[in-house]
Amino acid sequence: MDDNVVADLPFDSAPDQSETFVDANSDFDIDHIDSHQLIERSDETSSSATFIPSSSSSGNPNIPDNEPVLSFLRVEERGGATSRVYSSPDGTIFWKPDVDPTFVPVLYSVYDSWEAVSDMYETYVAKAGFSTRLGTHKHSGDVTKHRYILCNRAGKPKQKTIDSSDKSSLSTTKTVRSSLTDCDACIRVKFDVETRQFVLYVFREAHNHELIGPDFMDFTKRRRKLDFSTQQFIHQMSLNKLGPNIAHRVQSSLKGGHHNVHGSTTDFKNFSRSIRLFIGNRDAKLVMDTLQARTENLHNFFYECLVVGSELKSFFWADDVSRCNYEVFGDVLSVDATYRTNVYRMIFVPFTGVDHHNKCVLFGAGMISDETIESYTWLLSTFLKAHLKQPVLVLTDQDSSMKEAVTSVFNESVHHFCAWHIMRKLPSKILGEILANTDLRKSIHKLVWNLHIDKETFEDRWHELFAKYDLTDHEWLSQIYEIRSEWVPAFFRDVPMSCLMKTTSRSESSNAHFKVNSSLSNTLLQFLLCFDTALDWQRNNQRKMEFETNTTTPELHTPLPIERHVAAVYTSSLFKKVQKEIKFSLFYCPVGDTRTVGDTKIYTVSHNNKNFVTVNRYAVSFNVADQSVMCSCLLFPRIGYLCRHVYHVFRFYDTNRIPDRYINRRWT
Repeated sequence: MDDNVVADLPFDSAPDQSETFVDANSDFDIDHIDSHQLIERSDETSSSATFIPSSSSSGNPNIPDNEPVLSFLRVEERGGATSRVYSSPDGTIFWKPDVDPTFVPVLYSVYDSWEAVSDMYETYVAKAGFSTRLGTHKHSGDVTKHRYILCNRAGKPKQKTIDSSDKSSLSTTKTVRSSLTDCDACIRVKFDVETRQFVLYVFREAHNHELIGPDFMDFTKRRRKLDFSTQQFIHQMSLNKLGPNIAHRVQSSLKGGHHNVHGSTTDFKNFSRSIRLFIGNRDAKLVMDTLQARTENLHNFFYECLVVGSELKSFFWADDVSRCNYEVFGDVLSVDATYRTNVYRMIFVPFTGVDHHNKCVLFGAGMISDETIESYTWLLSTFLKAHLKQPVLVLTDQDSSMKEAVTSVFNESVHHFCAWHIMRKLPSKILGEILANTDLRKSIHKLVWNLHIDKETFEDRWHELFAKYDLTDHEWLSQIYEIRSEWVPAFFRDVPMSCLMKTTSRSESSNAHFKVNSSLSNTLLQFLLCFDTALDWQRNNQRKMEFETNTTTPELHTPLPIERHVAAVYTSSLFKKVQKEIKFSLFYCPVGDTRTVGDTKIYTVSHNNKNFVTVNRYAVSFNVADQSVMCSCLLFPRIGYLCRHVYHVFRFYDTNRIPDRYINRRWT
């Protein structure tokens, strides 16, 4: 057969409900198997049988003669699984797993038990890259005559859309992702009452969805099911006053990562390291030996240390994944040096960013013995040595030494203070009675985090607010107002991706997570082991988000073609944000006046709240000649995706796709 043609399109869906099953695309009658068609293997320990095919023009017993022809498109590899991609005459795409023929099910094979059938198919499934679930059982009295194993994505997904003419439908919509694609891949077996054996009479090999590969199989429902040994392990841990969450993380460490463990953290709920090693005075040397060993054995691992005399003063490390993450997501960097997480009171400094799922991602980490300019300068210089390029924006706390070091080392970057660190001091700087009895705290937060106002508006509202509460002469508030250009988002809203970390509590959150897995009584080596566990947790969450994006389809809320394009372009996390902008563009963005300047149309678009009250107006400029667009709200430069005001203008021009120039690769 031509290499570019295959005949494994799925069979029709459901078998006949009668006792005699005949496949719709085959002349084979499963209830009337002639003895010459099946020859049992002489080896009684094997559950399979050797098939002698009946006459077939193709010569392949797995492919009926009347299957339609599929056109070969490409070979695709994802997550460790390889598949061949085909197109049917009507344009439907199918994925056929590229698996060693030894493991591919063979039609009309005979098995001594249902467990043998299941084991055979699950071996194939693990290599093919999909998950399964049990399908229909057909009974005749007390005897199960037919059993099916289906692809886990079989079944039709539910689809809901909102009525663009009904404003009330907005409040009832919720983004739901479905894994169902109506996939027909399956096997069906018939139980022969006379021989007490199972016969494989249907094998549908092609899938109408991409295959996930072995790297993601641990997220599937079947792999998440806890086996007896895992349940026993959790019980034994509980006898030692260690809960299920701890049990999961211990097992993932023993087995080399989450992907080797049956069950997710939700199924398990746990981790812990209960045994503390007595390391003594060899701690620093053991840490350096560990990092040196990783440099020699792990690809692209980087570390550097600073030793003064015989004392370890500082060290920094970053593995290959962290360095790759920085290469892609290193436009905004948060540096947080607020935790002492070991017995020596050394300061833990994680370097944090945001990935394409809008989640924290680590670029590297360091330990320093003090918060001097010299220590910070060494640490930042070492970070730059590892990553080679400077970030666009650096966010830190108000530490003066850190500010001095950032200015010196990251001389091409924009440096700002973390607004979250400043705002969390509010309760301790203002009398509790004022905060408790007024809306001052809420008003300050609302003003500071308003991303839609310019600096002049911020200053006017600041003075009005503090005149109202008679706080004009407050010393601390006056101090932070003097440095407003260094921490208030309104003053750097034009900096690319400036609001990617709207609060550097992202860094705080990441830092706090590492703290949870360690304590002040830890040695450096113990902290390093706890750090590895916490980092594995963070990266497992990233894999989970990647799995969700690759294997589910979001529910669309509007009939607009551009929403379908958004769903195909962005990750699942970003799609939810952009989908909100598209939905709100339908009802909350009325256009006022319009004027023309050359090839550019300028629309005044109102920004209404959910009560349809106008809170702001923005100018959207659309160049008809080159299809460029710009909104004065500056959401695209601040975050990297288009705003509702632009989507509203797109409707005037029947724009069904986001122009390539407005698709930021970091969110795809």
